[in-house]
Amino acid sequence: MLKKLYDWTMRAAADKKAPAALAGVSFAESSFFPIPPDVMLIPMVLSRREKAWWYATIATVASVIGGVFGYAIGYFLYDSVGLPVLRFYGKENALDGFTQFVHDYGVAAVIIKGMTPIPYKVVTIAAGVGHMDLLSFIGASIVARAMRFYIVAGLLYFAGEPIRAFIEKRLTLVMTAFVVLLVGGFVAVSYIF
Repeated sequence: MLKKLYDWTMRAAADKKAPAALAGVSFAESSFFPIPPDVMLIPMVLSRREKAWWYATIATVASVIGGVFGYAIGYFLYDSVGLPVLRFYGKENALDGFTQFVHDYGVAAVIIKGMTPIPYKVVTIAAGVGHMDLLSFIGASIVARAMRFYIVAGLLYFAGEPIRAFIEKRLTLVMTAFVVLLVGGFVAVSYIF
């Protein structure tokens, strides 16, 4: 079954609509959606390595725009939208810790958290609630998200076929590792904030 899912994912990744879907997922993940863009970025780069940098750019730009939307949720709609999203992640009380973290480390706080598997929407909403300087937030988001997506795209671009062969040969292991990282990101939120 995993092999069929993988084959379908690789075909979907090569579809001409895949970049728009990547943009949508990247935007949504930065403000409310639980699935990271890597789910699309990885198979897209593996299926069309020559477009690795373009795909990383799409993911970065859409993620930063989504981050601004998440910031706006925290700034303007915290009680009605932001709090339920943070409750979903078990982080409704994270704001004091994040505000202190931003106060202590500034832009570096957003960059550090934006590169990790921690759900980025938690960072964006908390930055809005904490009224972090918007331009500083956008700058930090650009750095964090670009580093994350370009590193993933670069590793896949330069490793290319050996990585693809490894994934295809050890699909169960790769999927298990991905799920562990995804769940680990959610668990990390409860310990880091």
